[in-house]
Amino acid sequence: MLNMNTMPWRRSFRDWLMQCVIYLAVLFVCAVFSWILFDLVRGGIAHISWGFLTESPLDAGRAGGIGSILVSTLLILLVALVAALPLAWTTAVLLAEYVPVSSKFGVTVRYSLQVLAGVPSIVFGLFGNAFFSIYLGLGFSILSGGLTLACMLLPILVSTAEAGLRAVPDTYRLSAAALGMSRAATLFHLLLPAAVPTLAAGLLLGIGRAMAETAALLFTSGYVDRMPGSLMDSGRALALHIFDLSMNVPGGDTPAYASALVLVVLLLCINMLAMRLAYGLQRQRIMTI
Repeated sequence: MLNMNTMPWRRSFRDWLMQCVIYLAVLFVCAVFSWILFDLVRGGIAHISWGFLTESPLDAGRAGGIGSILVSTLLILLVALVAALPLAWTTAVLLAEYVPVSSKFGVTVRYSLQVLAGVPSIVFGLFGNAFFSIYLGLGFSILSGGLTLACMLLPILVSTAEAGLRAVPDTYRLSAAALGMSRAATLFHLLLPAAVPTLAAGLLLGIGRAMAETAALLFTSGYVDRMPGSLMDSGRALALHIFDLSMNVPGGDTPAYASALVLVVLLLCINMLAMRLAYGLQRQRIMTI
């Protein structure tokens, strides 16, 4: 006969074991990131200086800096976000608030986004080259690369924004309807502010993928490492510059390490800034309520 006194002990042991597994997984992820960061710091910190961050590359990247590369990267990212965010968040609002989950239109759009998320980046690069660079006549330009990245970011931004809006409790919508608020007012004053953390998380994921992209930009934004004069100029992204230094430039390992360290630090700064803004908006919303 089973002793009932042993069941609480078994339950507590399972809880303790699960906690240990969770903490080990977190420590493993932190250890991997720390290892990568330590390797980048060891290989590239000595090469970083103010001149490295402001000057243009010389001698195929062995000398000089990454000033023009940083400008091209930020311009490409800005074009991608300006083109993708309005379309993605509008689509998410449509799917979450105005289209039933079981409707054929909603199912078709979600399935299309899932397929789009699984398309390799090289295919996006070929599409961007054929459509933006050749058909629309944009050529190898920052605008062509940014629009191609915008197509890549749509699945991430739409999925995260829709999930954030659906996670908002229905009591928000019912209370707003009881007070006579319109659906648009409810969306802008209640639902979107409540979904700010999820929107920020999706934005961070999109920025991370955009800044780390190489294959798609190789066929669209180009390979030129000079300072761009406009969005129609060709520009080399930072990730593409790191790839070129590592694979095609003899003696480019140290500049590649330094460039990779700058990329990681830039991503960390963007993440911390976005998280702080999202936390501030969430705190302000709670205080107003």
